[in-house]
Amino acid sequence: MKIREITENKKQYISLLLLADEQESMIDLYLDRGTMYILEDDGIKCECVVTDEGCGILEIKNIATDPGCQRRGYGKAMLEFVTEKYKGRYDILQVGTGDSPLTIPFYENCGFVYSHRIKDFFTQHYDHPIYENGVRLTDMIYLRKRL
Repeated sequence: MKIREITENKKQYISLLLLADEQESMIDLYLDRGTMYILEDDGIKCECVVTDEGCGILEIKNIATDPGCQRRGYGKAMLEFVTEKYKGRYDILQVGTGDSPLTIPFYENCGFVYSHRIKDFFTQHYDHPIYENGVRLTDMIYLRKRL
């Protein structure tokens, strides 16, 4: 397993990026200013984009694992890599996600705790309804962990 930074042609990974953020125009808001990593293990299994949000906060803007490779530890390995890489450089690692029983427990199992919520984020910023596990997402839930 190898994780490496991608500095050019980040859009070549759009199929993975769209798994975590299904509107390309929203991805465009952070992709160029973000630092992107891919995890390779006999092919590309996972990607992650992080951004400096100021005040000692590093944010995970996008993290996705190939659907055929989920539940094999790739997402957790990526989060551990980001945590170790940025420990001492930032105070907080945060992630915003939908209020979903699929994603929140994953982050909690990786040491994140609830921070705050932005009401109606998905209904106000996306041009179509976003559903996860049959539930329409409305609020953005932020989770954080200390680095």
